[in-house]
Amino acid sequence: MGLIQTHVSEYFPYIMLSHHWGEGEPLLRDIKGRVIYDMPARGGFRKLQAFCAVACELDYLWAWSDTCRIDKHSSAEVQETIGSMFVWYRKSMLTIVYLSDISDTGSFGTSEWFRRGWTLQELLAPRTILFYTQNWTLYKNLTSSNHKMDATVLAELERTTRIESQFLTNFSPGMDDARSRLQWASMRCTTQPEDTAYSLFGIFNLHLPIPYGESAEDSLGRLLTEIVSRSGDISVLDWVGEASSFHS
Repeated sequence: MGLIQTHVSEYFPYIMLSHHWGEGEPLLRDIKGRVIYDMPARGGFRKLQAFCAVACELDYLWAWSDTCRIDKHSSAEVQETIGSMFVWYRKSMLTIVYLSDISDTGSFGTSEWFRRGWTLQELLAPRTILFYTQNWTLYKNLTSSNHKMDATVLAELERTTRIESQFLTNFSPGMDDARSRLQWASMRCTTQPEDTAYSLFGIFNLHLPIPYGESAEDSLGRLLTEIVSRSGDISVLDWVGEASSFHS
């Protein structure tokens, strides 16, 4: 059994893609049963091809991209995928972060990737990350095997995200420092209003229903209710800003 486990573990390590969704992203139905490199090299397909090429260069046999993984026509699959997304990124051998709006001389602060809601857990969950710029070159040509352990990158990540390095390099999902976790997300946005809450479920290690179509007020209300109930920390309700209809 030990020999079998060794061979299986050597064969199945996978690499993940984290990116800001754009126009023309390939979906599951677009790639199912097809050869990636036979598809037109434009838009999201070009990005997927480049990601797979990087995976091959790094000797990985398996590559995982979220746009191709989720069958959005199945509400049950959407629920299951969102609930397990953090674990997928955590168990990856490597996560490639593609910064499509950063040139070879650019910096993190100008990238939309750092202002999106879903990418927060995609930053925190993986233990190993490499950042690539729009031309698919390593960020600042840093050849470290893990940019999370590169002092230059880590310092810039702290400044850009306002997240302390200890959480960037060794994050555990749960209720500890609940208020800080909400603060990290407070400057980010999502396309669907309810995703503001859904994108945080993995960070808090919560498994709640995901009824798309509910209001942002309701989804955030359910999230905060669960956080207060489990952590006992009512400071997560202590905010300064525009009044919400969801308050006592």
